[in-house]
Amino acid sequence: MTQPDLSPPPPTTQLVLVTGPSGAGRSTAIRVLEDNGFETIDNLPLGLVPRLLDGPAHDRPLGLVVDARNRDFTTTSLLATISLLQARRDLQLTVLYLDCRPEVLLRRYSETRRRHPLAPAEGPETGIARELDLLEQVRDRADLVIDTSEINVHQLRAEVEKALAPGGSRNLAVTVHSFSYKRGLPMGIDMAFDCRFLRNPYWQPALRPHDGRDADVATHVAGDPRYPEFRTKVLDLTRFLLPAYVDEGKSHFSVAFGCTGGQHRSVMLAESVGATLAEEGWQVSIRHRELERQR
Repeated sequence: MTQPDLSPPPPTTQLVLVTGPSGAGRSTAIRVLEDNGFETIDNLPLGLVPRLLDGPAHDRPLGLVVDARNRDFTTTSLLATISLLQARRDLQLTVLYLDCRPEVLLRRYSETRRRHPLAPAEGPETGIARELDLLEQVRDRADLVIDTSEINVHQLRAEVEKALAPGGSRNLAVTVHSFSYKRGLPMGIDMAFDCRFLRNPYWQPALRPHDGRDADVATHVAGDPRYPEFRTKVLDLTRFLLPAYVDEGKSHFSVAFGCTGGQHRSVMLAESVGATLAEEGWQVSIRHRELERQR
């Protein structure tokens, strides 16, 4: 009598195959997955998909774009690949098909003046027709179809996150910086606050050698009667803006605090505000530009 297999199932890797006609939003969709922690590869040849998945289980979900640009792409080969992946016990497969009406695709190609990959020497309408015909059976096999004809990139981001990355809004990356005004603003800052009006630990000999991460320095700065209201207003504004940036489709937001030397007040504010935002569920990293230069 054959004994039942009581071994535990292999670890499961989430895999999203993104496909659909050119111009329907594949690049946007794969960027959304990347922003939400997926390891992503665009335009992967079909023959390499099984090799990529062999070996140890991946520690991150995977997002792969497969489409008619590949030299080994055929309808039969993609359908066979889907069947092969569906049969694997170590994969949780979702086939995402981004659809779009032909006239909308033609308008998008006319606006960008790009050549269609399936009709480089002909008009885009020829390539669109060929590709939609090629992908008709693939669309029927898809687990999730999103028609992008009447939605913008922000709405597409929301649709992909809702379906494949629940809780994606909290995956907005927030970086909180401290800096010295003597060296100018850090690059790529979305919002900056000047802390130089707060009382300065530099003028206290016992505090001068330490930075804003020191408890005594933090207590000294927080003792300024203007500090509590300033911190509250900064947090209120930041809490108001972060969901708005999520709705806009941003994947990163940076806020910076500056003081004279970038050692005390700005560091203390960056640590305090960053810790509060992290406690509230945001993905936060803290950078101290001037302290990092001293390492």
